[in-house]
Amino acid sequence: MAIDYDDMMQSGATGLAASYDEKDVMLYALGVGFMRDPLDEKELPFVYEGGALKVVPTFASVISRGEAPSAQQRMPQKSEINFAMVVDGERRITLHKPLPPKASVLADERMIDILDKGEGKGAVLIQERVVREAASGDKLFTIVSSIFARGDGGFGGKPHGGPAVHEIPARAPDHVFEADTRPDQAFLYALSGDRNPLHRDPAFAKAVGFPRPILHGLCSYGTACRAVLAALADYQPERITQFDVRFSKPVFPGETLVVEMWADGGTVSWRAGVKERPGTIALNNGLCLLG
Repeated sequence: MAIDYDDMMQSGATGLAASYDEKDVMLYALGVGFMRDPLDEKELPFVYEGGALKVVPTFASVISRGEAPSAQQRMPQKSEINFAMVVDGERRITLHKPLPPKASVLADERMIDILDKGEGKGAVLIQERVVREAASGDKLFTIVSSIFARGDGGFGGKPHGGPAVHEIPARAPDHVFEADTRPDQAFLYALSGDRNPLHRDPAFAKAVGFPRPILHGLCSYGTACRAVLAALADYQPERITQFDVRFSKPVFPGETLVVEMWADGGTVSWRAGVKERPGTIALNNGLCLLG
C-alpha cells in the first residue's frame, strides 16, 4: 500500500503512556559507550545508583520507543510504509527540563510533513513527539525527527521542505573526541528498545542493501552526546537543552567515531566521522545548546 499524503498527515496518537526506571537509564548509558574505563569516576554516575544517578540527554530518544498505540489512541490510517527499508534521517531533541532517573510519562505524536524524493529514491517522514510527566503534566522534552523510507517514494508529493539544517563552521574544530564502538554494541543498544533486525541479523542486512548489520543511528547519536558531555559540559547533563543531528552515512559496529566540536559560547556545532574510513562523515550538521 502506497503513501497517501492526506491520510498519513492525519496520523498520530495522543496520551501514549510509558514509564522507565534507573535500570533503563543505566542500560542506555552502557549502550552508548559509557564506562569503557571501569574506573572513570566522571562517567560512573551515569551507570551506578550509588549517588544521584545522571541521565544522558539523548536517553529521551528511547523513552517509549517501539510502543504500539491502542486503537483508541491511534488515528485511522490507510497508508503504510515498508519499515524494513527505513533508516533515521534527522533528529532534534529539545529538553524542557533535565530528565529524572525514573518517571511515568505521556506522549503525543503528530506528522509534520512528508517529502517525496521520487520513485526508487524514497520518502522522508517528519514527525513530532511531545513527552510530559504523567503526574505533573510538565513537558519533559520534544523530539522532531525524520525517517527516510527508502522504499516508499513516488507517491506524488513535494520533494523539498522540512527544518533547515545547522551549518558547520569552516574553521578547524576546537575539540576532537574519539569514541570507539564495540563489535557487539548493537546487541546491547537494542535492549533499550530498537529491535530492528537491520542492526543484528546479517542476512536481513544484506536483503535490504547493506553488506552487514549497521549500528543504530541513534546509538551513534548517543555516543556523540557522550563526547560533548565529556569535552564541553563537564559531564553535567542538565546543561544540554537541545541536541540535533543529520544522519549521513552508516556506522558499522566496532568502528571509531571521531567527534569534532566547535564551541561558540553556549552554541556547539559538531559532526562525527569514521576513523577507519577516512573522509566518511556519519553524523553531520550537529547542534548542541548548552545552558
